[in-house]
Amino acid sequence: MSRRCADESRPPPNALSNRSRILGRVGIVVVIILCIPVLSSTFAQARAWERASTLAGPMTGPADDPTLDPSPLPSPTPTPDPSPTDSTPSATPTPAPTASAPTSTPAPTPTPTPTASPPPVATPAPGLHVAGNALVTTSGEQVVLRGVNRSGTEFACIQGWGIFDGPSDQASIAAIRSWRTNAVRVPLNEDCWLGINGVDPRYSGATYQQAIKDYVDLLNQNGLYAVLELHWSAPGTTPASGLQPMPDLDHAPAFWTGVAGMFGGNGAALFELFSEPWPDDQRDSAAAWTCWRDGGTCPGVPFEAAGMQTLVDAVRATGASNVILLGGVSYSNALSQWLGYRPTDPRADLAAAWHVYNFNVCSSTSCYDSTAGTVSTEVPLIASEIGVDNCDSSFLSTLLDWLDARQLSYAAWTWNTWGAACSGLALVSDYTGTATAYGELYRAHLAALP
Repeated sequence: MSRRCADESRPPPNALSNRSRILGRVGIVVVIILCIPVLSSTFAQARAWERASTLAGPMTGPADDPTLDPSPLPSPTPTPDPSPTDSTPSATPTPAPTASAPTSTPAPTPTPTPTASPPPVATPAPGLHVAGNALVTTSGEQVVLRGVNRSGTEFACIQGWGIFDGPSDQASIAAIRSWRTNAVRVPLNEDCWLGINGVDPRYSGATYQQAIKDYVDLLNQNGLYAVLELHWSAPGTTPASGLQPMPDLDHAPAFWTGVAGMFGGNGAALFELFSEPWPDDQRDSAAAWTCWRDGGTCPGVPFEAAGMQTLVDAVRATGASNVILLGGVSYSNALSQWLGYRPTDPRADLAAAWHVYNFNVCSSTSCYDSTAGTVSTEVPLIASEIGVDNCDSSFLSTLLDWLDARQLSYAAWTWNTWGAACSGLALVSDYTGTATAYGELYRAHLAALP
């Protein structure tokens, strides 16, 4: 419509005023009618919000809604047994636990296995001594040790959270016995035993010593031999928080004087003087073996070392007659010159300790025959650490069969719950004795023995 036509059709002013007033009133009524549903809905929503707030507490907006944040919270990580920092392709130290637990997956129903013979009724373990190349009791009966390592007492104390990793009571020992074992190897910490270098007094000194004594007594009462060994050590004021290439002259003689003084009258406790020597950068060399026996200033050892002869002398000076185990060089895997460098023992109660894993240099039967086999013809040999980090049943069976054929002793690493992965080398998933896949290889072998 054109503006001209619109002007001609406009009503008089009075008529427009009356019409506006009428339309205004009508408009108000229309707006009220139209807004009533909206206001009612808004009021109802406000009441619902208020009621929900009263019943459930403060309401959260989108920024506070946890479902909108996809980032998971970190899972707690158990304190692991720290792995040694020294690693070379030629040899590997005692493996450490896997820090994270594996994801559980459904497993197929296992094939039933024959029922194993029950462990013998527990009677106190009789004392041992060396006769030729065998361990024998005072009555002359030969004893072959078949056991497990029980890690924890070397690291929990220095880390400041306990003495044992897991239980150390009767039920836990009964579980170990249920695998038809007769020995437990107990790693020790130099600083914790001596109560030095700032170790928490709740887990060191007299408290630590008594805990170890009580555990050894309980093992012996259950017919299990205890192999006590110096696992973690360090010179001077350095905390004993890992493996060293040799025992230190600063503290190791005092450590063994104390241990021998406490257990010297207990023939069911054996002393392994140092877990895994590796002087001269793990070489199986004359320099390494000389350091091993004599100590002093050695290649690859950044402190004054205590040789095996010094530690044997420290033990015997207390009057202790316990069997003494000596591991060779290259993480106790090399025994090629053990006989030539063996220390002098006035009691002639020395035995060789040997560590064998699938990743060691000496890991074939030809090497076993030429080194460990030769040593075992003259002195008792105890493979105090054995294992496989890949669940290689062929390797483990071959090694165990080789040892059994010669009536040699052994202990698998380790009776701890460090996860089900084969690389963790944990034998059990709980302390009632449920085997991991790796542990089952060992348990089944023990169960099949006559």
